[in-house]
Amino acid sequence: MNKTMLNKKLLSSLLLAMVLSACKSTPMVDKPAAVDDKSPNTTATAPAAPVADSGADTAGVKDGSVSGNPLTDPNNILSKRTVYFDFDKDTVREEFRPLVEAHAKYLAEHGSAKVILQGNADERGTREYNLSLGQRRSVSVKKSLNLLSAQDKQIETVSYGEEKATANCKDEACHQLNRRVDIVYEGE
Repeated sequence: MNKTMLNKKLLSSLLLAMVLSACKSTPMVDKPAAVDDKSPNTTATAPAAPVADSGADTAGVKDGSVSGNPLTDPNNILSKRTVYFDFDKDTVREEFRPLVEAHAKYLAEHGSAKVILQGNADERGTREYNLSLGQRRSVSVKKSLNLLSAQDKQIETVSYGEEKATANCKDEACHQLNRRVDIVYEGE
């Protein structure tokens, strides 16, 4: 009888382990591997490349080399600091992955740079739920940055829940603006 009980315990432990491993989530499935393969081969100004196709604005940047801070250069993707989310979700949307990748690369190349990821939610839901959702969103962006070589010590997460929501939202367009993570660099 001891052998039967041991077999049952072993089987139930095995089943529990299988169920738990099936539940794990990965915020970025195929993209990180492609980015990791490309990152070592790009230069420090690579994030600005998509803007170069847009026209004359970048001509001044090319003529004057890279003047100033790339984080504040409106022609550089690093000047964009907001990642938006779907309703009640904490997964980084595909359209914001290049933005997250650019910030991860910048952090990896600038070891002393630090960011605060400020998670936000719209006012629908309880205060506690919105604080939790904002935190999950900021942690999701942090995990993506970590997967793309940013160091954990460079990133802090905080949730404002609905505290920084646009006042008196009455339509979905307004609510969408509140479902976000703001990337704030230390010292700005």
